[in-house]
Amino acid sequence: MQVAESTTAKRGSGAQRAPQSVVSASSAHEYEPRTADATVLHRVLSGHLRAFLDSMAERGDGVPWFVERELTRFLDCGMLDKGFPRLRCDECQFERLLPFSCKGRGFCPRCGGRRMVERSAHLVDAVLPPVRVRQWVLSLPHALRYLFAFNHELCRGALAVFTRAIMSFQRRRARRAGIVDGQTGTATVIQRFAAGLRLNIHFHTLLFDGVFFETNDGATRFFELPPPSNDEIAKLVATVRERIFRLLRRRRVLDADGSTDGDVEVPSSPGLAVLASAAVRGVQALGRSAGALIRRIGSDPRAPWISSRADLHAHVEGFDLHAAVSIAAADRDGRERLSRYLLRPAVAQDRLELLDDGNVRLELRSEWSDGTTHLEFEPSELIGRLASLVPKPRTNLLIYHGVLAPHATWRARVIAHGLPLEPGSV
Repeated sequence: MQVAESTTAKRGSGAQRAPQSVVSASSAHEYEPRTADATVLHRVLSGHLRAFLDSMAERGDGVPWFVERELTRFLDCGMLDKGFPRLRCDECQFERLLPFSCKGRGFCPRCGGRRMVERSAHLVDAVLPPVRVRQWVLSLPHALRYLFAFNHELCRGALAVFTRAIMSFQRRRARRAGIVDGQTGTATVIQRFAAGLRLNIHFHTLLFDGVFFETNDGATRFFELPPPSNDEIAKLVATVRERIFRLLRRRRVLDADGSTDGDVEVPSSPGLAVLASAAVRGVQALGRSAGALIRRIGSDPRAPWISSRADLHAHVEGFDLHAAVSIAAADRDGRERLSRYLLRPAVAQDRLELLDDGNVRLELRSEWSDGTTHLEFEPSELIGRLASLVPKPRTNLLIYHGVLAPHATWRARVIAHGLPLEPGSV
């Protein structure tokens, strides 16, 4: 539907709730917008947010202003009585009211879903050329997840270490294949969450599965490399681990013996520090059961932890590297699906269920190794998990390196690149 005209409705607490359906006389169907205040998240926050904020204030200085702002604004997201533009099609005269969004970056499913669709389409249409790409996922030890969660500069430094390692790896392999001056690039999403709403800072990086090079006539071509081997993945994760620890020691975050320095930056309030620490470890942060595991449904507490033994996967002392997923050059839909996976929001509304006792049950995307299929949260604990996922303002979570970096000399040439060069044709 092409929108021909837009007007803005009144804002403020005095605005009357708009009709739940707005249809022209010539329309053959009725439009019914989603009722935001009927969702599980909205019901939980509207009923328990004030008590949560008060309890956090009693523990110290409460939560940071940007966390409280995002939690509060979520209650207005998608609510027509908080303001909306009025959209009308000149051809059929069909009209819609589009409620304003909260533009939250931490957990809002509505804003996160819209941002996922927009950014993934931009990645595929305007950034990633039609060449094979591979997803490299680096997970970090618990202590580093906590350090990186609210120290964006340190997190960016560790990401730069990781991307330099895998880009250098590609260039070395290209030199062995005869491409002397090959260039490659990455697009990384810094994800702040994992299954069960844990605070888990980890990197999802899309790396070209080859290198770009310049021919004698000045043209830019792409040379596709074979997949890495299991031994190469193992060596890479060990290299990345050592280099990240070297970075932390150089910045005086770690002592020479590897212990955390007492002056390291922590979340900006004691209350958020408690929430973040519990969210990293997957335990309860508040109440009489603080420190206990979140209640698991379907789990076997006696089941042993089984590490993955899949291809192109390596794990060493909390550092976990996985690079088994690749998308072919001609598979545009595959690139967009993978981009959406990287950019997905932390919470899906259809996986939440409000129980009769007021608790919230979260369905996991896949069964855990110990058999857990659901997690059950008390309202205050759920809000605490959501609070820990909110990033600091003005932190970029989609970052480019190499030839895709904003000021890279080859960026425009790479984005405009056509079909890849077959392996062995140089």
